[in-house]
Amino acid sequence: MPAETMEDLVSLCKRRGFIFQGSDIYGGLQGTYDYGPLGVELKNNLKAAWWRANVYERDDMEGLDASILTHRSVLRYSGHEATFADPLVDNRESKKRYRLDHLLKAQTPEVLRLLVLELQRDELIYDATSRRLPFGIAQIGKAFRNEITPRNFIFRVRELEQMEIEFFVLPGTDEAWHAQWLETRLAWWQEQGVPRERMQVYDVPQADLAHYSKRTYDLLYDFPTLGFEELEGIANRTDFDLGSHSKGQDALGVGAQVMDNPDSTARLAVQDPESKRWVVPYVIEPSAGVDRGVLAVLSEAYTEETLETGEERVVLKLRPQLAPIKVAVIPLAKNKTEITDYARALKRELQRLGLGRILYEDTGNIGKAYRRHDEVGTPYCVTVDYDTLGQSRDGSLDLKDTVTVRERDSMAQERVAVAELSAYLSEKLRGGLER
Repeated sequence: MPAETMEDLVSLCKRRGFIFQGSDIYGGLQGTYDYGPLGVELKNNLKAAWWRANVYERDDMEGLDASILTHRSVLRYSGHEATFADPLVDNRESKKRYRLDHLLKAQTPEVLRLLVLELQRDELIYDATSRRLPFGIAQIGKAFRNEITPRNFIFRVRELEQMEIEFFVLPGTDEAWHAQWLETRLAWWQEQGVPRERMQVYDVPQADLAHYSKRTYDLLYDFPTLGFEELEGIANRTDFDLGSHSKGQDALGVGAQVMDNPDSTARLAVQDPESKRWVVPYVIEPSAGVDRGVLAVLSEAYTEETLETGEERVVLKLRPQLAPIKVAVIPLAKNKTEITDYARALKRELQRLGLGRILYEDTGNIGKAYRRHDEVGTPYCVTVDYDTLGQSRDGSLDLKDTVTVRERDSMAQERVAVAELSAYLSEKLRGGLER
């Protein structure tokens, strides 16, 4: 069962080192958060899963890492200077200040997105990679939101990361591609542990669409405490983006309402292989917030259980590809050098498999170690004990060079030969890592 309140997640994140308030020693800076040792692993794993699905596993996508700083003309002709403003209104009686768009209940964009994919670079990528439509460009990068009252943990912050795709298609094929990307993104979130039944697709009404949008789908997730709020937007931006920044707009027949652009030095158009006409591609833009994604997968993974013994446990049932720690190697006795040396060597061997972070854990009682790794979502714990060394009290050598492998969700334990451990864990974990 997902987390019921935001407080549950905030408490866990602080207790286990996922996420902390920014500038905490000075009382905190509102709307800023720092990702701790486990949080940065979870965040990086989510980004890696997105990159793997959209760049490595597709044959119609290229990656990009563009600079944040950009020429002012990019912001001007994209409409950011004219439309991204938040007038404030003061109530003289209540002494409170409000944003005008909130009073008017208008769904206007709030982000001055410095994660603008430099459109002339799109043209260079098109030429350098010999791509033909349809194809896309993927980027993960920082963005900044002019929040007046950031709140609700990492759901609404001033500094954030976005995972964004600009997918270029021929005019006339845009609606079919828009629908296809909707299904693709829903399926991806489900693979990360966010099921469709916990999401809603909001078809943004025409009156509320952004100035560049023909149609936009918002994927809403049922966040704890907040209810259904936006996790990702998928917009059909028509030919607004390339048309805005292209020279010779009139000759290209740009359909979107764009500013006249006498400053551009590039014709951002492609030749239709069938008609031989030069056309300005339409853009489908799936754009997801990394921080909100982290919050959603944490919420879905958060589970409180009552065991048969009556004991309570909190477990993060994260998908393997997202788990901050893949395997914890635990020596049963941390004061026995022969056991700790064996465990450390085993940790190094498993780390070389490339599954992700393998942690050597010798901080205390084995039962407490298991509970701690349940809480942080570690799929498997491997325990090195006296049997591993052939030093059990009964003198039996049957279990020599074997370890105990404990699975997180079922808590089932299995004795596995060390010689077979790498293959065993690779099989268990690799499926999730390669999805």
